[in-house]
Amino acid sequence: MHLSRETTTAGSGRSVIGLDIGGTKTHGLLLRGGVPAAETVAGSANVQNVSAEEAAANLAEIFTALDAGPVSRVIAGSGGIDTDDDAAALRALIAPFVPGAAVDVIHDTRLILAAGESPHGIAVIAGTGSVAWGLGPDGREARSGGWGYLLGDEGSGYWVAREGVRHTLRNFNLGREPDELALAMMRACSVTEPVQLISLFHAPAAGRRYWAAKAGVVFDAALQGSTAGSEIIAAASRHLAGLASDTARLLGIPGPVVVGGGLGMHQPLLRDRLKQDLERAGLEDIRFLRRDPVYGAGYLAATDVPRG
Repeated sequence: MHLSRETTTAGSGRSVIGLDIGGTKTHGLLLRGGVPAAETVAGSANVQNVSAEEAAANLAEIFTALDAGPVSRVIAGSGGIDTDDDAAALRALIAPFVPGAAVDVIHDTRLILAAGESPHGIAVIAGTGSVAWGLGPDGREARSGGWGYLLGDEGSGYWVAREGVRHTLRNFNLGREPDELALAMMRACSVTEPVQLISLFHAPAAGRRYWAAKAGVVFDAALQGSTAGSEIIAAASRHLAGLASDTARLLGIPGPVVVGGGLGMHQPLLRDRLKQDLERAGLEDIRFLRRDPVYGAGYLAATDVPRG
């Protein structure tokens, strides 16, 4: 998806706001003269995960907290920006909060690549969902995955937790005593029997965000020696490396690969496995973000990337 912009005129001396709109939260960053001046977090403004009314309310919270004054430009990265209509819908939600500002809407993977301070390469998100997106030196783009949890999102937080639940239920069906991972998953979900996980998993109240937050249970179990937990993490790593490898093949580039998202940034077990799997696939210059993707907005504003 190319960078999409509302065509308005804005003064160059005013502030820039970056938005990283994920499945569970929205991270806002105010830049003045290219220097971070304020940041805040609110609920998700992604209309694939929340209603348009809730998204607008969360955006209002972001812009109120940043208290930016006149804004020249907003750079908003979000999952689910796959068409011009997707970009237009998000821009329409943002524009009323920043009258007169240019509003750039991009896929959130582009923020990750920018946060890695690379003008081209492959960005991998391992968070609530998963996707890889790449930009070649010649301007060509490619992506792999990012279809949402019903169609894919392998290696994501939701997927990891779901595999933990599936392992628990499989053991139960085979008549085995709950192992370390199963016991941990039941405790985290406040159930006493594995079979109770079935109705909980399908309950409207326990949606994608609820289960993505349970991915840490699998990582903690692996750290405690759970073979099943380690196997799930290894499978997640292979899936994510496959997304990156497919994207690299389409673009004909070996890297760099910039990895972001909650799992990619904060789970050392996954980072170690993924680095090995990416290198085994022939990819080079593997970078794991040390700062949040929203900081990529500063890089994009400074480099003045072409706007579609």
